[in-house]
Amino acid sequence: MSIQTGADMNLEQAIEAQDLKEVIRILMENPSCIEEKTKDNIPLCLYAAQVGGFAIVKYIVEYSRASMNTVDETNCTILHYAAMSGDMEMNRYLVERVGMDITAGDRNLVTPYQIAWENGHKELLDYYEKQVGAPYEKMYHNPIRTGMFPDPSIVRVGEDYYMVNSSFIFFPCIPVSHSRDLIHWEIIGHAITNPEWAHLDGLEGGRGYWAPDISYDNGTFYITATYRLNDTGTIYRKQIVVSSDRPEGPYCEPAVIDEDGIDPSIFHEDGRHYMLLNRGARIFELSSDCKRQISEASLLYYGSQKRAPEGPHLLKKDGYYYLFLAEGGTGPGHRITVARSRTLMGNYEPCPYNPIMRQMDEKAGIQRCGHGKPVCTGDGKWYMVYLCGRRVDKGYSILGRETALDPITWTQDGWPIVNDLKGPSVLQIQPIKESAIAQPSRHPSDADLNMTVKAFQNGLPKDFITPRSPEKDGIRIKNGNLILKASTYPLSTVSARNILVRRQSAFCFTAEAEFKAPALSEGQEAGITCYYDENTWVCFFLSRNNENYFLQVKEHIGKEDIEHTLEELVDPVGKRLVLGVDTKYLNRSFYYSVAEENVKVVEELPNVYYLCDEGISMGKRFTGAMVGMYGYSKEEPLFIEFEDFRYQEI
Repeated sequence: MSIQTGADMNLEQAIEAQDLKEVIRILMENPSCIEEKTKDNIPLCLYAAQVGGFAIVKYIVEYSRASMNTVDETNCTILHYAAMSGDMEMNRYLVERVGMDITAGDRNLVTPYQIAWENGHKELLDYYEKQVGAPYEKMYHNPIRTGMFPDPSIVRVGEDYYMVNSSFIFFPCIPVSHSRDLIHWEIIGHAITNPEWAHLDGLEGGRGYWAPDISYDNGTFYITATYRLNDTGTIYRKQIVVSSDRPEGPYCEPAVIDEDGIDPSIFHEDGRHYMLLNRGARIFELSSDCKRQISEASLLYYGSQKRAPEGPHLLKKDGYYYLFLAEGGTGPGHRITVARSRTLMGNYEPCPYNPIMRQMDEKAGIQRCGHGKPVCTGDGKWYMVYLCGRRVDKGYSILGRETALDPITWTQDGWPIVNDLKGPSVLQIQPIKESAIAQPSRHPSDADLNMTVKAFQNGLPKDFITPRSPEKDGIRIKNGNLILKASTYPLSTVSARNILVRRQSAFCFTAEAEFKAPALSEGQEAGITCYYDENTWVCFFLSRNNENYFLQVKEHIGKEDIEHTLEELVDPVGKRLVLGVDTKYLNRSFYYSVAEENVKVVEELPNVYYLCDEGISMGKRFTGAMVGMYGYSKEEPLFIEFEDFRYQEI
């Protein structure tokens, strides 16, 4: 075996050998080679931080052509690689002299702090803690709400925080969630739980209830939202208001306000109530019960960027009215801006630091940030909840728009800025010191509802929803089992009913439905679905053709059905059947077992790109991927008894 030395080495080999003299010689002769990558596609300046030692890294930083904003294909910085090495001297130099960020996330939201923690680099963790201001165990991850939780609005009452998010055509409508620490959230109720008040029948996917707002005044909680109809008439946007003396409800029947616009919010001041709506921020006064409009709408301010100004929220603080807006559309250009006035009706001056929140790094894991609302903690700290999205593969935000949280600081001239204008954070110090958070949580509360026991023993979990209202006898719980009435309409129609799903809250998960195989008529189906809307879904189902029972996977993409291989089952009726899906990003692998026999994979779909906003161009697409149970009865009645549904993040 020959050993390469001196002139035989290339830069990668010299770095691996930790031969500083050879690194210097190579870079002197060929300065541009520092811009090359290793055989594993790692930029050489980053690779040096992992294996080359501090002296080599210091030379590369100070004397080579390497740029310190170089990242690898997963958006890892040089500090990520230094954290892998655990080299204390190198990390200190990169943080204090080069200015690298300990909490910067790669495309998968992994930070140098997390790498040091996972590798148990004790000395490095102590140093990171001193620099950040908190141990890793007292940090939290964004997003704080994973899966389809867009358009957040928040209010604090005492030590309790309440949040609402858009629900679109899903029922119950507008989830109301509770937290004591701003990080861990649990759905405690919904704004509309009476199917007769929901008015979702016939609405296309992506319509329904948009951008709700929750507020509190004089013992009453108010929730308002836009009710978005199909584009078939002259009026297709109205506002609704519900109220209750309990945050979880029940809320009153929705009052309808016939003022066009979207994204309403309610501002309370000295016993008077005002509604704000886009475009920009228009304002009008409401009656004492907030159910009627009693003045004409007038424009307060149109916005800073002046493209798609929406999501207005008002805050009064220190003699100013602060007007927060979402601008730029709910895609990559989304942002939060603010303006202020000494009087409610203006004029409003724009903040010189606008936008106060926007993602500027196109490679970052958290994107499309905007639509925020501020909240003040009991000890006087300020935070902003806002929507965001995470992308996989070629830009598919399959989890939908999620909710993130970042701190607000106030400048000396009285302006609020979010996360020091650095854009969305990946890792932050937890807001409430008394919170008993065991370790940084990527998937708080709702996403931790990983069902590993019988799902329906205590009734229907609150994270289950249905596209549009179910039939009166469509979903029942009996003896701890779920009785689901199969729909007479297929999944590809807006008339389909009783599809019971939950939000997909992680890129990787398994979901299983367990039931006794029912006797079926020809063409009937009982199974599970990965569902986005009536235009895009995948289903895995038991069906019957003549006398034969079979399992099949079917994709529906726009107007096209793709039917995959049939898996015949011999005499399955009455036997315990488990249908499951194993998900890794855009890959779906469908498997089953009968009567507790060995699991068998039926079909693997490598790219379900269409289960997200960007998948196809058809209708209103800004919800998120779901997973759950369904049935199709055709003309004859069919009831399916599900004994369990298990969802486990990987």
